Amino acid sequence: MSFPASAPALSDVHRALAVFAHPDDIDFGCAGTIAGWVEEGIEVGYLIVTRGDSGGFDDTARERMPRLREQEQRAAAAEVGVGRVDFLDGYRDGTVSPTLRLRRDVAAAIRRCRPDRVLTSSPLRRWEQLTGPSHPDHLAVGEATTCAVYPDARNPFAHPELLAEGLEPWVVREVWYAGGPAPDHVVDVTRHVARKVAAMRAHRSQTGHLDVESWVRDRLTTVADNAGLPPGRLAEAFTVLRTE
Repeated sequence: MSFPASAPALSDVHRALAVFAHPDDIDFGCAGTIAGWVEEGIEVGYLIVTRGDSGGFDDTARERMPRLREQEQRAAAAEVGVGRVDFLDGYRDGTVSPTLRLRRDVAAAIRRCRPDRVLTSSPLRRWEQLTGPSHPDHLAVGEATTCAVYPDARNPFAHPELLAEGLEPWVVREVWYAGGPAPDHVVDVTRHVARKVAAMRAHRSQTGHLDVESWVRDRLTTVADNAGLPPGRLAEAFTVLRTE
């Protein structure tokens, strides 16, 4: 199973919401693109489902990790010009499922933010790459977010308690999926690579052991080359689907 061909990206987007499982997911996959959106004047917010309590590569005490990673994500967001970063409570790193509760929580965030565009992880597994994009939490958040986009956020009869909270239905017009099979919407992020590198370095508990700039340039060069961009360009790739 794969995605259909991407639709042309909307040209009149004012607000976007990125929904991902862990602190750092956005920055590894999408920070260059988001930096470009912010530069274009798009208001971008982040919703992170967990606080990444199972992450890290050193002997940092486990009880410190959630707060540390929240701080790292806020610092990383600032590097690309994003000021709003919200975290959900009650979801543990490594145990996320696309439950009705998660769908409700994401639908609530969509109704609160009222974005034209939602960016999230792919709900489709990449069988050729079981690590990274195919982490079960990524797949679960992608599935729950897709269900929150349609039908939950737009349906006044879904999660009726949201109406009682003053959260009116909202139609998201476009979804961007990161990390899925055969992404075909390529974004040239060459001008924004320094911001992406800075955002990834902000996640020191996750990237302190990496040569971040080399890692970024190697992977983004491959994406650009595979897309036929001119030599020296750097790119991120997505699948873009319309919801209307």
